[in-house]
Amino acid sequence: MAELELGAIVDEVDYVVERGKIGEFARATGTEDLVHIDEKSAVAAGFDSIPATLTHSVVAGHQRDQRGFVEKLGLRMERVVVGSVRWRYVRPLTAGDSLRGIRRVVADETREGRRGGAMRIVTLETEYRDVTGATILTQEEVLIERGSKE
Repeated sequence: MAELELGAIVDEVDYVVERGKIGEFARATGTEDLVHIDEKSAVAAGFDSIPATLTHSVVAGHQRDQRGFVEKLGLRMERVVVGSVRWRYVRPLTAGDSLRGIRRVVADETREGRRGGAMRIVTLETEYRDVTGATILTQEEVLIERGSKE
C-alpha cells in the first residue's frame, strides 16, 4: 500500500459557485427553500446573493481527476467506498464565489475488518478559500478501502 505523509497535498481544484448549478443541485437534492433559486427570497433572508445548499461543494468533484487522486493515494478504486463526509462553514457559499480547494491527507490507518482482511481508512480534508485567501469552508472525507480475504 502506498501511503502519503500526513499533510501531503492530494490535489487542488478551482471552481466558481454558479447560480445555475445551485438551482440544479437544489432540485436534485429536493431542497424546497426558495433562497436557493430565487434572488428576492435570498436577499429578503439576508444573503448578498443566492446561497448554495450545504453539500454544494461536492460539485467541485466534477472538476477533479477522481481516479488520479485515488491512484496517488495507492488505493484500488474498485474497493473504495466513502465512509463519511463533513462540512465546517465559516460563511455560506453564494452564487459568484470563486474558490480554490486544496485537499490534504490528515489520517491514514489500517484496521482489521470484521469479515476478514485489512481495511485502509484515509481521511482527507479540503480547505476552500475565496479570492481574498479567506477560508470559507472545510470539507472532510473518509475513504475506506475494503480489504480482501485473499
